[in-house]
Amino acid sequence: MDHFIYRGGQLWAEDVPVAEIAEQVGTPFYLYSTATLVRHFRLFDEALAWGPHLVCYAMKAASNQAILKTLAEEGAGMDVVSGGEYARARAAGVPGERIVFSGVGKTEGEIRAALDGGIRQFNVESEPEMRAISRIATALGVEAPIALRVNPDVDAKTHAKIATGKSENKFGIPIAKARAAYAEAASLPGLKVVGIDVHIGSQLTQLEPFEQAYRKVAELTEVLRADGHEITRLDLGGGLGIPYTRSNEAPPLPTDYGAMVQRTVGHLGCEIEIEPGRLIVGNAGILVSRAIYVKEGEGRNFLILDAAMNDLLRPAMYEAHHDIVPLIEAAPGVEMAPFDVVGPVCESGDTFAKGRDLPPVKAGDLVAFRSAGAYGAVMASEYNSRPLVPEVLVRADQFSVIRARPTFDEMINRDTIPAWL
Repeated sequence: MDHFIYRGGQLWAEDVPVAEIAEQVGTPFYLYSTATLVRHFRLFDEALAWGPHLVCYAMKAASNQAILKTLAEEGAGMDVVSGGEYARARAAGVPGERIVFSGVGKTEGEIRAALDGGIRQFNVESEPEMRAISRIATALGVEAPIALRVNPDVDAKTHAKIATGKSENKFGIPIAKARAAYAEAASLPGLKVVGIDVHIGSQLTQLEPFEQAYRKVAELTEVLRADGHEITRLDLGGGLGIPYTRSNEAPPLPTDYGAMVQRTVGHLGCEIEIEPGRLIVGNAGILVSRAIYVKEGEGRNFLILDAAMNDLLRPAMYEAHHDIVPLIEAAPGVEMAPFDVVGPVCESGDTFAKGRDLPPVKAGDLVAFRSAGAYGAVMASEYNSRPLVPEVLVRADQFSVIRARPTFDEMINRDTIPAWL
């Protein structure tokens, strides 16, 4: 569910007409709904209410500080994968004890910054990283809480580029080597083992792969405890998918996911951490764009928008589908026509949809890409010297620009010309 609905023939975001925002902000822009963000977080929080838990929002999905602060005020923790994300979380007021640091390539500077600023735990992805954290923590005279990320070799049945839990993926320590890795962790100074971490991928639409992985984690927990390790937390990752089309079969609900977690690992008495990103913010955001031209091609028609692949990369990178809807609701029974929906970037890959059936659209009309809140603005670039897209947050009948569109001068003046030119 989201809070982008038609009223009186216009698309609204909560209690604000989207066209009114477009008039003031210009297009293209990202638009987020506070009510949707909060609702989705609470669904996860309530789904785990049967035991101690922390829902850590996966910041890589959308990392604007206004989004982070909205969720932090609801009690969310944060899952970060870089020093920049850690700094953003702290700037948004998230305390270190609610931040989990994931990622396969943590640098010495990132580790040191997190230890200095406070961290709930590092999710350690390899033995060399574990040794680096030990060395840095010892030098600082502190103890670093860690959970080792195990790779359970489970097929997440998702897009190959967002699968993370099979043996050929770069993430985590093979589960067969986990006992040896935990034994080494226990022997190293400056480390405190607190739990186990697992994350098998993103945009999962079935519970079965999660259940396979979590049962393996439950077995490993018993083995490690028998070896003398104190396992008090299970970080189960994220990855629950969202429906990108209205016709798609709906992915499992957070309540079903929570019941499955209780069924598979609830008996272990561990605090549960989960790291949803897409399901919290995906349907909470849209990308609004304006049609520049309608072009008749050879055997096909093109709808050319002012948004491009540098603004929304997912279709070019993942062949991802986003529903595209007009801001003025189509009349019942209106005749649809197929369009290739494209942007102005000088790449054939700058294509959002091919042969997409749409109601009549003309130059100047506004359209919205639904379910664009996750991996939209955070993956945007300035390719073709196109300024980054602004972001806007709505709450009830108010809206605020939470990231402004840079001017051409601001964008160009970041360059430095050497003295010899």
